[in-house]
Amino acid sequence: MPIYQYVCSKCNTKFELRQSFNDESVASCPKCKSESRRLFVPVPIIFKGSGFYVTDSKSTSPTQLPSKSAEAEKATPPVAKGPESPKQAMV
Repeated sequence: MPIYQYVCSKCNTKFELRQSFNDESVASCPKCKSESRRLFVPVPIIFKGSGFYVTDSKSTSPTQLPSKSAEAEKATPPVAKGPESPKQAMV
């Protein structure tokens, strides 16, 4: 069963009660017996394991990155090769 926090409307006393999910959220103050209201407290979140930090992301090592010259060769269209020497062109 969860533990809920309450605060008294009259004397501002804070207290905790263990209640079922089905119970009403109305409780009386243990000091002055007046009506109190339930406080909503954010639940802490704990991230365990890998993958939650920037340093945990998959990175490529410098050996896996393509070189700039290889990228340049892929980007430029192939040049049509003509005769290798000027003498062959005149024949």
